[in-house]
Amino acid sequence: MTSESVQPMSGPSRRAVVAAVGAAGLTVALTACGSEDEAPDSSTGAGAGGAALAKTTDIPVGSGKIFKDEKVVVSQPTAGEYKAFSTVCTHRNCPMVDLKDDIISCTCHGSQFSVLDGSVKKDPAVKPLEPKEITVDGDSITLA
Repeated sequence: MTSESVQPMSGPSRRAVVAAVGAAGLTVALTACGSEDEAPDSSTGAGAGGAALAKTTDIPVGSGKIFKDEKVVVSQPTAGEYKAFSTVCTHRNCPMVDLKDDIISCTCHGSQFSVLDGSVKKDPAVKPLEPKEITVDGDSITLA
């Protein structure tokens, strides 16, 4: 019987390959998390932080208007008074896009809220809508 020495295989170890694949997947995931939402283009009026949402004349007295991309509803409870609330339902965080008169409804579980003060009008939600800060300058409404 001849004795031959066994040479270890050259190339990366299994551990190195698994670590590299994991790092590549993490890089892809982190890249996907970063988007243009981090630096909104103020010329389009999209995004938050000083971007104009609407003109005061766009918001009906006694009702409101939903801004889907910003996840906010702006209302005018009385003439010249403006309020804003999140359009994310406080029951299970579903997005709400159904507004009739002064009631915004969640299509997931049926909760209803007043867009005039954010209060719960119909359960299962028990917490009011989260208020959002807006500023009114002249005829322009801006999300703060």
